[in-house]
Amino acid sequence: MAEKKKTYLVLVDKITERYLTGNLKQGERLPSERELASQLNVSRTTIREALRTMEQNGVIEIRQGGGSYVKISDFQSRKEEIIAAVKAETPLVYETLELRRALEVESAFLAAKRAASADLEKLRTALNNMAESQQDPELRLKADLDFHIGIVEATHNSIFIQLIHTISGHMKDTIMATQKHRFKDPSRYGDTLDEHKEIYLAIASGNANRAKELMEDHITRIREELLESMVVDLGK
Repeated sequence: MAEKKKTYLVLVDKITERYLTGNLKQGERLPSERELASQLNVSRTTIREALRTMEQNGVIEIRQGGGSYVKISDFQSRKEEIIAAVKAETPLVYETLELRRALEVESAFLAAKRAASADLEKLRTALNNMAESQQDPELRLKADLDFHIGIVEATHNSIFIQLIHTISGHMKDTIMATQKHRFKDPSRYGDTLDEHKEIYLAIASGNANRAKELMEDHITRIREELLESMVVDLGK
């Protein structure tokens, strides 16, 4: 499931680069799903997922039975504007993500080497709560936060643990912002759960390098999705 997600996100980049960097203007129509699938050598289902993601980010408009139309042209050239908007409107969220990346990537690595059975049980409990909380935003938020804090606690590094609890309020804000954006599409809930499961499995199996890689991918993806969510506001 995670591999499929990576595929359609790659397609978002390809479609953006090919059609939204000056080739098509606002209001102009993208090629059909069939044409895009043929040009990019992928299935129409995957193309449809990529287009739906672009629509959710406010970049295109999908008209039922009428194709996909550009809402924001020259998207790539506005990347710095988007980043500046995130920093200006949500500076603590942005800065917390930078800190989380530094702290949690190393923590995942150390947790895979040091986690005790009690630590792994806490992570499993958090995962179970995440799986059962799709209709309960408060439980979903708490479970996600517990999972990330649990990984840092599994390092048994007292400074890391003190730091993660110090910034837990800011972490909660980043998770809330991410979930608000990501779960506009309910089907993304399964992707999110799978991301956390993969991190847990790497830690539980003692694969430190894999745990580190997965956590870096996870935090980077959160950052990118929050940047993408700003496109809607910039396009208004």
